Amino acid sequence: MTGREGPVGIGIVGAGVISGTYLENLTSFPDVKVHAIGDLFPEAAKARAEEHGVPHHGGIDAVLTNDDVEIVINLTIPAAHVEVSLAAISAGKHVWSEKPVALDREGGQQLIGAADAAGVRLGCAPDTFLGTGLQTALKALRRGDIGEPLTALTLMQSPGPESWHPNPAFLFSTGAGPLFDIGPYYLTTLVQAFGPIASVAAIASKSREQRTIGSGPKAGEVFDVTVPTHVSAIAQFSSGQSSQSIFSFDSPLSRHGFVEITGTDATLILPDPNNFDGEISIRRRGAEENEVLATTKALSTRGTGALEMARAIRAGVPHRVQGALAHHVVDAMVSIAESAQTGAFVPVTSTVEAAAALPDDWDPTARTV
Repeated sequence: MTGREGPVGIGIVGAGVISGTYLENLTSFPDVKVHAIGDLFPEAAKARAEEHGVPHHGGIDAVLTNDDVEIVINLTIPAAHVEVSLAAISAGKHVWSEKPVALDREGGQQLIGAADAAGVRLGCAPDTFLGTGLQTALKALRRGDIGEPLTALTLMQSPGPESWHPNPAFLFSTGAGPLFDIGPYYLTTLVQAFGPIASVAAIASKSREQRTIGSGPKAGEVFDVTVPTHVSAIAQFSSGQSSQSIFSFDSPLSRHGFVEITGTDATLILPDPNNFDGEISIRRRGAEENEVLATTKALSTRGTGALEMARAIRAGVPHRVQGALAHHVVDAMVSIAESAQTGAFVPVTSTVEAAAALPDDWDPTARTV
C-alpha cells in the first residue's frame, strides 16, 4: 500500500446503527473513497451499500480481501473489536476502530504490537476532540485562559439507552455499560487537557438486574444487565491535576456533556465530548456570569479521525488519534473497574502524549491528496 496516490480506500466492517453516520461522512470526504462494506449478516451490508452507493458488499471477507481497501473501519460490537481488528491487520490493512479499542489491557497491547509488526496504523474513536468544539476549548486551555489548570469535573447521567436503542442489550454487557460506552469520550478529553492518567479510584453499582427494550421491533423484550450502571471515579494525572467523574445509566435527570476544568484564575466549560461542536464559556474569578468564548459549528462528525489518519498516511506523518491513546483510556477504564471491586487506588501503567492541535484551516471537505 506504500506509494499510493489519490483518495485513500476505505472498507467498513459492521453495518449496525452507527455505520449510517460513518457512511454519510466518509462518502462526502474527497480524500477517501468507500469501496466495500461487510457484516456477519451480508443482507445488512447489502442494504447499507445500496443506501450509500458503496460498490462492494457481503461478509467480512468482502472488505478484508478487497485490494482497494487501505483502511478498515471496525464498527462491530465491542466484544468483537480485537478479533476483527487483528484480522484486518493480518490482511495488511490499517485499522480505525470504534471505541473501545479492546475490552482489556492485553487486547490493546496485542493490537498495538500486531500493527507495529505489520507496519500498519491503528486508530480508534472517539475522535470528537478533533471537532471544532473541543479543539477551540483545548486551545483556550493551552494559551492560559484559566491560568494554571488544576481540576476537572465531568458528569454523564441518563436513564439509560434501552428506551431509544432498538438493540441495547450489548450496552449493558461486558465492554459497555456507562463506563466503557460513554467513558472514552470524557476520559479522552481529560487526557487531551491534562496528559496521561497516573492512578484512579472508584465505586460502582447496578440498580436493576434486568431492563426492557423500549422501542423498535424488539420493544418489550427483557434482557439481563451484567455490568455496573453507575460509576463514580476520581483520577490523578501524571502532571498533578485531578478529576472527578460520574458515568450513569441510572438517573431520571439527564446530564450530557458536562465538563468543567478549573484553573487558578477561572473555570472553563467545555462542549459535550460526545459531539464535534458546541459552546465554550468561562467563569472568571469574581464574575457573576459565564462569558461565552465561542459558539462552534461542526465541520464533520463520525469518521473525522479516520479521515485525519488517511491524510497522515498519504503525507507520511503520524496521525493524531493513535491506538496508544485508545489503549491508555482502556487501561484507565479497566483500572476504574478494578478499583470499584477492590476499594483501592489502582495505578494506570500505560502512558501517552496529548495530540497536537489541528491547524486552524483544517477542512475535511477539501481535497488534499
